[in-house]
Amino acid sequence: MFVQRRNQNFVQAAGTTLALIYHQTVYNLRTEHRNAIVGLLLTILQSAIFLMAFLLIYFIMGIRNSPIRGDFMMYMMSGIFLFMVHVQTAGAVSGSHSITGALNKHQPLSPAILIASSALAVLYRQTISCVAILWLYHVLVAPVTVENWPGVLAMYLLAWFSGLCMGLVFLGIRPWSPRGSKILTTVFQRINMFGSGKMFVANLIPNAFIMWFLWNPLFHVIDQTRGFVFINYSPHKTDPYYAIWFSLATMMVGLLINFTTRKYESISWTAGE
Repeated sequence: MFVQRRNQNFVQAAGTTLALIYHQTVYNLRTEHRNAIVGLLLTILQSAIFLMAFLLIYFIMGIRNSPIRGDFMMYMMSGIFLFMVHVQTAGAVSGSHSITGALNKHQPLSPAILIASSALAVLYRQTISCVAILWLYHVLVAPVTVENWPGVLAMYLLAWFSGLCMGLVFLGIRPWSPRGSKILTTVFQRINMFGSGKMFVANLIPNAFIMWFLWNPLFHVIDQTRGFVFINYSPHKTDPYYAIWFSLATMMVGLLINFTTRKYESISWTAGE
């Protein structure tokens, strides 16, 4: 028991890393609530309340029909589910660990494992929530019809991946300015409440205002998702490859910031907090 296990080859190293990611993901899931089932139910309830709040806003504004010919609830869910997984992943990754934190003192763990486990925990919770709400809607209200399921799944994963990449940038800023990083993360999440385009259709936005949204990868992902959900909607102003390249570029910037920070950060940085 006092002999440290050493990996003999790449397969063992990969297996050890995946096992650590799995156990850390489970740990992150259990920190939400002592009971795993109750934690999942709370996540489902959060998404349902968010959905009902926007539905109430639409009804107050007098909007009762989808701007896309199809199911109004599917139009709403196609935007809200991707928004939730994007912003929550960014928030979870930005606060996934601190280089001077206690967990990093355990040798098998690494920042990459903590980042991956935080992102996977959000993906798991939000996916269960989406499936549960869609199943309830399919059984209790109306059949769920999606034109291209593989395309929708690809855009869902792209929304999660882009949130992970944005979280890496905020995570790298955090040791230099902890409060500033939290403020930036909150501002990013609030901007996406409107800038993600989940409340309107990209094809209907005038060209004079479209530039206010084209910078946002989530705007492209949500619009492309609706093109896969509805058979009679074809996105003309968005491009999924922009979201891919933007996410990869953001990931490189985030990794550079984190590597630089890990080189210079010391415990004394947080002595005054």
